[in-house]
Amino acid sequence: EEVVRRRTAYLLEEARKRAHILEGLKIALDHLDEVIETIKKSPTVEKAKENLIKKFSLSPVQAQAILDMRLQRLTGLERKKIEEEYLSVIKEIVRLEGILSSPYQIRNIIREELEELVEKYGDERRTEIVEKGEELDEEDLIREEKMVVTVTEGGYIKRLPLSTYRIQERGGKGLKGMEAKEEDFLKTILVASTHDYLLCFTNLGRVYWLKVYKIPTAGRLSRGKAVVNLLPLKEGESPTTFLKVREFSEDKSILMVTGKGTVKKTSLIEFSRPRSTGIIALNLEEGDYLKEAKLVSEEDEIILVSKSGRAIKFVSGEVRNMGRNAQGVKGMSLAKDDAIAGVVIVKEGESLFLATEKGYGKRTPFTLFPCHHRGGKGVIAAKLGEKTGEIISALSVKENDQIMLLTSQGMVMRISASSVREMGRNTRGVRIITLSEGDSLVDIAVFKEI
Repeated sequence: EEVVRRRTAYLLEEARKRAHILEGLKIALDHLDEVIETIKKSPTVEKAKENLIKKFSLSPVQAQAILDMRLQRLTGLERKKIEEEYLSVIKEIVRLEGILSSPYQIRNIIREELEELVEKYGDERRTEIVEKGEELDEEDLIREEKMVVTVTEGGYIKRLPLSTYRIQERGGKGLKGMEAKEEDFLKTILVASTHDYLLCFTNLGRVYWLKVYKIPTAGRLSRGKAVVNLLPLKEGESPTTFLKVREFSEDKSILMVTGKGTVKKTSLIEFSRPRSTGIIALNLEEGDYLKEAKLVSEEDEIILVSKSGRAIKFVSGEVRNMGRNAQGVKGMSLAKDDAIAGVVIVKEGESLFLATEKGYGKRTPFTLFPCHHRGGKGVIAAKLGEKTGEIISALSVKENDQIMLLTSQGMVMRISASSVREMGRNTRGVRIITLSEGDSLVDIAVFKEI
């Protein structure tokens, strides 16, 4: 235990040092011309360091980091890369702090490392141990119940009974679903039975197994428990999709869609052997990430929706089943600055529900979307502009479904799908939630009849 604690403390100290330097580089980027001018006008390196500290309120370490870079590199710094690395380091700091503050998590790490040693060097037991009496499954003691499972951007998960949330009219302000923290907000919500498996697909294309009843319950205003305490996520890995599964049947497959529009289909049976360390679900191209995963059959029609408001519909059978290590094929051609916003399975008697970041929503019949071969650019699905913002998600809904709306400030609201009338493809939609200043819609989920 002490070894894990010391190792984590060392990594935390290194991460804090790197974050401190990155903060200095961000300041330099914000005042790039002034920083370069200050360095050029300083007669010596020491004087330049002193001037940077004084003028931009930098620490000696930050000033030295700036001076250690050639002017040519300094001017070539990309703000996006610096900000992405800074965000990644901050998340790593939060993860490491979580480990140091959690004896359970430290024990979990020790257990995982011991399991790896056993897997690598151990051999089979030579004596057989036989249990007396009937084997009692832990699940037999768990009452089956519909739960709302929520996951935050910061990686916290919890479950509450579905009855916790009441229905409201569209356009209302919503019910507080959690107490939002400065760097955290609700990201994903779904409804599942306590006996269901959750397949947790991550941005790195890996998948983990988690029983719903093993997710801790928490109060309505609580963020819940860190996912890293329940799943052994790797560095830089975060959940992107939670898929509920009761039985691993051969007639179903999992369709995975990446942000860049690549699709891959793998038989569900290949995910029927849970491993505590997780497995690879698909290999990703550099710069790509797993956006969403769906359970599908060969006859299902799939709609991919892009952030820019375009959609393409094709039959699942056009994508052949592949092994877990394959990369997949092109599902939708996207513009350079576009990305996939949602993946929907077409269902008879239902329609496509789209929501935008600025609180607009619309419902469009699936029949208005022509079926094409995969790989095309698709057709217009929504008329977007400054007032609506980009598409943030897409769902398949029927009249009596309820839709959960989640905002970046932690507001949660349920509306009836019937409160949003059906309209054509080239339309903007209606306001479905009133957002406070600085707030935005970040995710939606559908509640089917129970």
